[in-house]
Amino acid sequence: MEVEIISQENIKPSSPTPQHLRVFKLSLLDQFMPSIYVHLLLFYDFSKNDRHCGNHYLHHQHSTLERLQLLKKSLSETLTLFYPLAGKMKDDFSIDCDDEGANCLEARVNCTLHQFLFKPDLVLLHKFLPCQPLLSTRSVAGTYVTNIQVNVFECGGIAIGMSISHKIVDGAALSTFLEVWSANARDNTCNKNIDIGDLLSVSFVSTSLFPATEDPWLRDSATEMWGSLLKEAKFVTRRFVFDAPAIASLKDRARSSTRVEAVSALIWKCTMAASQQKHGISRRRLLTHTVNLRTRMSHPASKNSLGNQVWIASARLRADEERDLDQLAREVRVGISKINGDFVKEIGGKKGKEMMLDCVTKIGAFGSNEEEEYLGFTSWCKLGFYEADFGWGKPLWVSSIGFEAPIFMNYVALIDTRLGDGIEAWITMDEEEMIILQNDNNLLNYASIDPTPSMVVQSM
Repeated sequence: MEVEIISQENIKPSSPTPQHLRVFKLSLLDQFMPSIYVHLLLFYDFSKNDRHCGNHYLHHQHSTLERLQLLKKSLSETLTLFYPLAGKMKDDFSIDCDDEGANCLEARVNCTLHQFLFKPDLVLLHKFLPCQPLLSTRSVAGTYVTNIQVNVFECGGIAIGMSISHKIVDGAALSTFLEVWSANARDNTCNKNIDIGDLLSVSFVSTSLFPATEDPWLRDSATEMWGSLLKEAKFVTRRFVFDAPAIASLKDRARSSTRVEAVSALIWKCTMAASQQKHGISRRRLLTHTVNLRTRMSHPASKNSLGNQVWIASARLRADEERDLDQLAREVRVGISKINGDFVKEIGGKKGKEMMLDCVTKIGAFGSNEEEEYLGFTSWCKLGFYEADFGWGKPLWVSSIGFEAPIFMNYVALIDTRLGDGIEAWITMDEEEMIILQNDNNLLNYASIDPTPSMVVQSM
């Protein structure tokens, strides 16, 4: 498969940003995030709409041009509301909201959408992205905050690849941006003059809730922590898909009330077994889970706020500790439950610096010990990415990114399946351990490996 970039342009906001908003200060939690992009891919199929047209080729050309123009126009309107996303990083503490715009690429793919999705190669997904999905140690100064790549397949299908700086968005903030962008596109499609603010308000309260100074204490501590978790190995990604019946059974076995908790516990158990088989010994383990603080806040504007509002929950096991599934689920549950409303108040108050440093230091020390193993989780479940309808229907598939890298960390991204009742677990880990993991019947009893996305099968 070849992906050829055929054009590049900056999509500027439809209205200029006021001068007094020219510099956007990052919050303390923004500074905690590594200098990477948050990536998302959405695949849209138009074959059912187009297959009955007389001149198939010309119709594709005409429809594709219209869709591209719609995406650009609605993006321009959306950037006016999300004005920091139309700027460039000034430094590690702020964004220059100069209205230079989002970096927008158009690409052509030399196969059909269904040909690619029938057996998607996870490593090739990065070709649909405007930025490479790797950790970087270089300065962020002068880099685009927002990068979009619209990939057009031979059949007219489209994959929208998004790479937005993690310094200003987490999963929930990305979902808010996508919700407004797609709503703007539908508004343009219907030729209505609806105030998008009536649909969803956007706030910028993160900076006031978690104020930061230009003292780089958290940034430097976090950089050291993230670096300690990186290991040298051949890391690979596999996609494990849990359907609704499997999750129901798994929740019952794990005595768990949530999908994410039960799936996390099973993956933790199976990755520990793979590690023990590889190394011949049982090791101490640390699991972390990113927690969305918005759901734990009383501030009404936090729900749709731009910026990072997440923190890390953790669970630890000694090398000799019992590893039954229900116990692991309980450890995950207890760790996440500690990130509650009281915790959010404290972390935003006088104790915040001490609490953050304590967490970062402990995780960094764990990661630096070669005899201990780390597994990091992030969940994008219930964030509504499959609701992103630009006026031509919901995405056929929403995906994470696959890795084949010599340096990375054990990492799991959880994403909803299209119907919202299943989970796709994108697991990245050492290749030797992955070979063991993908042959573990304890995992395969509940999950299938790299299947064709279910809605692709149904639409063929």
